[in-house]
Amino acid sequence: MERELPAAEPLAALPTARAAGCPFDPPAELAALREQQPLVRMRYPDGHLGWLATGHATVRAIMADPRFSSRYELMHFPVALPGLPEGGLPPAPVGDMTGMDAPEHTRYRRLLAGKFTVRRMRALTERVEQITAEHLDAMERRGPSADLVEAFAQPIPALMICELLGVPYADRELFHGHTLTLTDMRSSDEARYAAITGIHEYLHTLVPAKRAEPTDDVLSELTTSDLTDEELAGLGGFLLGAGLDTTANMIAHGAFALLQNPDQLAALRSDPDLADQAVEELMRYLTIAHTGIKAALEDVELDGHVIKAGETVTVSFEAANRDPLRFPGPDVLDLHRKATGHLGFGHGIHQCLGQQLARVEMRVALPALFGRFPTLRLAVPAGEVPLRTHSNIYGVHSLPVTWDAA
Repeated sequence: MERELPAAEPLAALPTARAAGCPFDPPAELAALREQQPLVRMRYPDGHLGWLATGHATVRAIMADPRFSSRYELMHFPVALPGLPEGGLPPAPVGDMTGMDAPEHTRYRRLLAGKFTVRRMRALTERVEQITAEHLDAMERRGPSADLVEAFAQPIPALMICELLGVPYADRELFHGHTLTLTDMRSSDEARYAAITGIHEYLHTLVPAKRAEPTDDVLSELTTSDLTDEELAGLGGFLLGAGLDTTANMIAHGAFALLQNPDQLAALRSDPDLADQAVEELMRYLTIAHTGIKAALEDVELDGHVIKAGETVTVSFEAANRDPLRFPGPDVLDLHRKATGHLGFGHGIHQCLGQQLARVEMRVALPALFGRFPTLRLAVPAGEVPLRTHSNIYGVHSLPVTWDAA
């Protein structure tokens, strides 16, 4: 057994305040902590004494270790949530794979893995290109200004995930509104409950319709499995929520980052083959899904410490993706970097199921946007772009842009 490092004063709270002037950098305190120790004691809002992991190797080890659980009811939340029950978080609802461990998680993952293969997602590239071109055409007709989030970043992944799952596109606004409520850490308990109920009720109508009249989509394919209607509705809601919000934020926030780094934007414009690397580097640099939570199921020795059974560990993906021991010069956006091993899609058994679809959407959308509008620029000062600082999916609420009309 390793000799445990001497105990230091626990961190009072999870650092969440980003430095003024740069909307892309994680809180500076995270970097300072990572340089001292990649694993530190942290006091949680409910008084629990747990841990915070900031180093790339440490976070990766935790995410890959089955001795750490993803079950919500075992966790202590690292930030104060309005309306959080006194006993802590409730168990994951049916179909919410994020809050499950094996074997339940394994069963769902195996059923879905074949629906999100690299081959199948690449086969969707032509459809993504078509949807992207249609929205660029609409922007051009209405221009020469737009909110890039509303006009471009949101509709593309929304259309794709709705088509993939077989949800009518007209119903996407319902899901997007509920998703925003669930990812906003300021939402009240009542608002969260209403959002979950709304998604639940809709999908409990859609699933029987798919069983009765299957179409060419993932939900229809899953009706031939042993999943119950309750499980199908839960999985459908989980996949819709993930597909609607995360990629939309990556497209919008990625465009914002490129506009603020004109040398990197010029590199992407001059070399279309750079698109794949650009996606990986933007995922690393921005890390919009910035924080994860695990609970130790047994005592675990790590980095000279013993994490005891029952203790919660918060993992900072954004700090890990800026670890200079893994990525030299990590605070610089460099599209020529080989960002292999970044944790922007997570790691381990809970690594993002839809990551290949997200890659296709970003790989197509960003080069097409800047190719269509070579004079694209912010319509407001960068400091006035509204940021999603209170969401567990970081990004921008809106991105006003303009360009020179032809």
